[in-house]
Amino acid sequence: MKMITLRDMTRDELIQKKREMAEELFNLSMRKTLKELDNPLKLRTLRRDIARIDTILSEDRLGKRKIVKAPVSILDKGATEDKTGKAE
Repeated sequence: MKMITLRDMTRDELIQKKREMAEELFNLSMRKTLKELDNPLKLRTLRRDIARIDTILSEDRLGKRKIVKAPVSILDKGATEDKTGKAE
């Protein structure tokens, strides 16, 4: 996965993607031990993609680079504010 693609994701999306990749890595490593793995290179790419996500999350945590905020929907904004513009 490209860094540009990862940098366009929100923090929650990155964490969810990391969980999915970690689960897939676990499943592939189990298949490797059973000698049923077709593409062993997939293990390396998954480990590197997880490391890329970790790098982006740590950069945000250290303040070196900010993660994109989740887009705010116009519909969500109307539900939390009354007509005077104050939050309920």
